[in-house]
Amino acid sequence: MLAQLFSALGPSTLLACILAVLGASLAYRKYTIYNTVLPVSVNYHFTRKCNKECGFCFHTEKTSYVANEDDMKRGLRLLKDAGMRKINFAGGEPFLYPDKLAMLCRFCKEDLGLESVSIITNGTKVTERWLEKHGKWVDVMGVSCDSFDEPTNIAIGRGTGKNVEQLFRIRNWCERLGIKFKLNTVICKFNWKEDMAETVWKLDPFRWKVFQVLYVEGENDAMEEDSDQDKRKRNARDLLITDEQFEDFCRRHRQLECFVPEPNSLMASSYLILDEYMCFLDKGCSG
Repeated sequence: MLAQLFSALGPSTLLACILAVLGASLAYRKYTIYNTVLPVSVNYHFTRKCNKECGFCFHTEKTSYVANEDDMKRGLRLLKDAGMRKINFAGGEPFLYPDKLAMLCRFCKEDLGLESVSIITNGTKVTERWLEKHGKWVDVMGVSCDSFDEPTNIAIGRGTGKNVEQLFRIRNWCERLGIKFKLNTVICKFNWKEDMAETVWKLDPFRWKVFQVLYVEGENDAMEEDSDQDKRKRNARDLLITDEQFEDFCRRHRQLECFVPEPNSLMASSYLILDEYMCFLDKGCSG
């Protein structure tokens, strides 16, 4: 039947039909590729435990669960098979489990052969010895720093008294060991007016990611009375800022080449977050 149909068509008509079929096929393939979420870059928050109490934290210590090594490796291998190329280890505070963190970095770099292995830490537990021993499996060391002013850090919940000193130490260790040094900053009502440009310029990170404080249902949306009674719960409502306030902070820091802003509109949909149970966390925000 098809042969009879084709023979009845003129050459130009037949060619047009073939091109139409090929075009539809390619369009469908393109659609299926673009509508499939591939876990190219994954943030694995393997612990909720932390030694700080940042008021805006969206991965709070609701449980002390940490998966065993076999389950971690099995899950990470499945992600690699599904397309993962980059992984970032976070918490909580990942350096509260230095041996497990070292195991994860080595496994992802040596066994899985991922192109990028990174860590996000508050910096308080990072040591030169750990980096010298395990830094060969780390491509990027990111440190969270929300202010260079100690009263502001105390108000946010991450005051140490030696925040800036430790930042420069970590930067120097990373530079010596060939690890890229990155800064992460969350902009909230306590720091949106701060001018951080000079100290960031001195720290010279290869990237400074600046986030607008994010409100996540089920994570940092506790009522004030609940967060007062249980410090593991967070209430980020009082720390929220307007888009205009975030833009004001960005405007004053855009001259820095390392500056990369991420407003809520981008943050809520641009990251795949794996929680301590190796389940993906929904970051959809409200309000």
